[in-house]
Amino acid sequence: MVMQSSQDNGFQPSSDDGKKVDEDPRQESKCKDQEKEDNVNNTNNDEDDGVEDDMNNLDTAIQASLTPTTRIHKDHPLDQMDVNSAFLYGKIEEEVYVCQPPGFEDPDFPDKVYKVKKALYRFHQAPRAWYETLSTYLLDNGFHRGKIDKSLFIRKHKDDILLVQVYVDDIIFGELTFFLGLQVKQKQNGIFISQDKYVAEILKKYGFSEVKNESTPMETQKPLIKDKDGEEVYVHMYRLMIGSLMYLTSSRHAIMFAVYACARYQVNPKVSHLHAVKRIFRYLKSQPKFGLWYPKDSPFDLVAYTDSDYARANLNKKSIIGGCQFLKSRLISWHCKKQTLVANSTTKAEYVAASSCYGQLKVTAAGHNLQLLGST
Repeated sequence: MVMQSSQDNGFQPSSDDGKKVDEDPRQESKCKDQEKEDNVNNTNNDEDDGVEDDMNNLDTAIQASLTPTTRIHKDHPLDQMDVNSAFLYGKIEEEVYVCQPPGFEDPDFPDKVYKVKKALYRFHQAPRAWYETLSTYLLDNGFHRGKIDKSLFIRKHKDDILLVQVYVDDIIFGELTFFLGLQVKQKQNGIFISQDKYVAEILKKYGFSEVKNESTPMETQKPLIKDKDGEEVYVHMYRLMIGSLMYLTSSRHAIMFAVYACARYQVNPKVSHLHAVKRIFRYLKSQPKFGLWYPKDSPFDLVAYTDSDYARANLNKKSIIGGCQFLKSRLISWHCKKQTLVANSTTKAEYVAASSCYGQLKVTAAGHNLQLLGST
């Protein structure tokens, strides 16, 4: 199936493989370093509320695009392109005027202004205008837009199908090696998605390249609590470390719960919380190349799992729920959060978990795409 070149409409595609903090977390002025200790000194009991209430219900849900799994199942080639100066192609509907740029004033009309006909970078209308321009081009060339995922465009012709996944000016046509920080290794029997380069970068950035390894991302017998009497740590560095780990959960679901637990203490982190974060980094040091493997030869069935940890929080008796969704053996979505209500029985907690899992399925639009691709 041949697609008309986008250059005919003025677009300029080009290949693009992808688009330190000197502070060491072991040198914070407000906390003592205990990096050489064998275990993280987490305090006992359970999660807290108080000033951390805003952090308790972080919607830590990760959704993997169905494009890689579809490519594997249908044995499609996968390519990426980037549009040069994408925002300059969009036309804006509003009437906008700008001053003449310094050094480029019209000598005959120095007091005049320019009327803008196309979007410019830093315009609030620019992203929307570019999306409308690109979507109009695709729709005019036989594509139709996804009903739920508006950045997915599909074109079918007899037994052929072309999927176009759009992220701003990056476009996946359905050989891709790097996209939005994810390393993509395509093989004959499947595809492997990882972030091992990013892991190496953050380990070096925060000074964990030469530390002792940990076999697990957190201490299961000593859950974190608010720790009011604990020694405070440098808030800015703590939040930077949490942010780096949050981004990594897009391919490392094993650290998701540990990161979620530590993220709830960003308002007033203590030494015990910092040690828990350090343990996650030491775990990454021991397993830097883990990722997601999507095998080719497996059924294309939709399977979901969910569970709840009834009344896990001792202070408010709220339950922790988690779930994951597969296209058979292909993990496409996972989530973990604290329930917003207090369940008075394990049955109610399980029903809430099931409802959350079902909502996650609808968000991923897995059923819609399965039907679209003619799968059962």
